[in-house]
Amino acid sequence: MEYRTLFEDSGWKHLSGTKFSGNQYFMQTADAVGTDIFSDEASRAARYRRLAYDMLSMMCIFFPFVIISYNQGTLGLDAIISPQELYLTPGLWELNGAEFWRAFLFETPFALMRGFSAIFGLMFLGCVFLVAKSWVLHRKTAKTSNL
Repeated sequence: MEYRTLFEDSGWKHLSGTKFSGNQYFMQTADAVGTDIFSDEASRAARYRRLAYDMLSMMCIFFPFVIISYNQGTLGLDAIISPQELYLTPGLWELNGAEFWRAFLFETPFALMRGFSAIFGLMFLGCVFLVAKSWVLHRKTAKTSNL
């Protein structure tokens, strides 16, 4: 309650978030209030450090998927450019009627898993970028707050 009162006195209105949700959402109530809710460099540096650790944990989740995808040879743009290459059933595209649909529907979940591996790779690279960016910002704000 004290946390919310502090921000409301500073010109921010609490919109959403509970004690256990981890994220709190505020909205500016006065035009004179700055756009950054953090008032000092130390709290800004702590925010960037938390962001870096959150992204690092996401990288740990995506890393096994990237390794598995790389070993299977499904990590690449060919999955996005030509989705038919994800289907490994021999002669699938030459089948007709119910036989085609039975084989197609059976193979589709596996093809989707192989296709999502490329997305996991992109997500992993995005996490790497965000970790690097937030770590640089953390170092930058930590240095300026020590001066």
